[in-house]
Amino acid sequence: MDPIDALNEIAYLLERERSSRYKSKAFRTAAHAIADLDDAALRDPALRRRKGIGETTFAVISQAVEGRVPDYLAELRAKTQAAADSELRGLLRGDLHSHSEWSDGLTPIELMVEAARGLGHEYLALTDHSPRLRVANGLSAERLREQLEVVRGFDHDDFTLLSGIEVDILDEGALDQDDALLDELGVVVASAHSQLRMEKGPMTRRLVTALANPRVDVLGHVTGRLVEGARGTRPPSTFDAGAVFEAAAAHGVAVEINSRPERQDPPDDLIAIAFEAGCLFSIDSDAHAPGQLSLIDYGAARAERAGIPPERIVTTWPLDRLREWLTRER
Repeated sequence: MDPIDALNEIAYLLERERSSRYKSKAFRTAAHAIADLDDAALRDPALRRRKGIGETTFAVISQAVEGRVPDYLAELRAKTQAAADSELRGLLRGDLHSHSEWSDGLTPIELMVEAARGLGHEYLALTDHSPRLRVANGLSAERLREQLEVVRGFDHDDFTLLSGIEVDILDEGALDQDDALLDELGVVVASAHSQLRMEKGPMTRRLVTALANPRVDVLGHVTGRLVEGARGTRPPSTFDAGAVFEAAAAHGVAVEINSRPERQDPPDDLIAIAFEAGCLFSIDSDAHAPGQLSLIDYGAARAERAGIPPERIVTTWPLDRLREWLTRER
């Protein structure tokens, strides 16, 4: 197989596994390092001394030019094929929560777009973080306006990149960005990232206040919990789930089924409460790298097990219907 394709696919699958960013970057760097080489140079043992090529990437290149699927790639593919799958996954048309290197994502916007198109997405919302989340390099109003101009340049006949933001829900329920600027965006995902151990009453008021804001489209990872992974675990926030999901349903805000394995948010019992309340849902990857866009496999499997019908999931909708909902009267 083509060695550049092999290296890039390995990087993609490592991102899906949420491996160290340095591992995936090493394979993308190696792909870039051999981009201008012919077959003879790729077969030359001196290649291993080329800047950007290590022992593992050299082995991948050598096996690929021999016409083999590299061993490293074969192992990663086997793990991926064994991952969660569902009929619902085939109905998903896009993703409303993703990040680029403009905030805490790992790659440029164009690589996220390329990966989304490779998955067959019709649309992707770019939702980098808002300014208060400094640890995630959140976008100031000025930087977000600059990004808006960049997003407008990604026009394809078969794919749409939607402008957006993952805006922080502040302690009293306000949103962490200028209202006028939020009005310019295609998609607003509102999430709480701080003060997650608030008392039940204040946290309920905080979320209900945010949901009443007419600029909010999606309620992101509602409990903030972590159940596995390198960051350790974190218990879910406590709030009146009935009140929160009734507010989401009343305002037409979709409850995100966050597909990241370390989040699995909302928990199954809260998905059931949101369903009974009449909520819409959005199955999103919360991807911070191209390979993580495929994590929606897991979200689709959870939604299917929970019995959520496709028509209640906004990311199964075609773009025209999605835009009608995004521009609805609030």
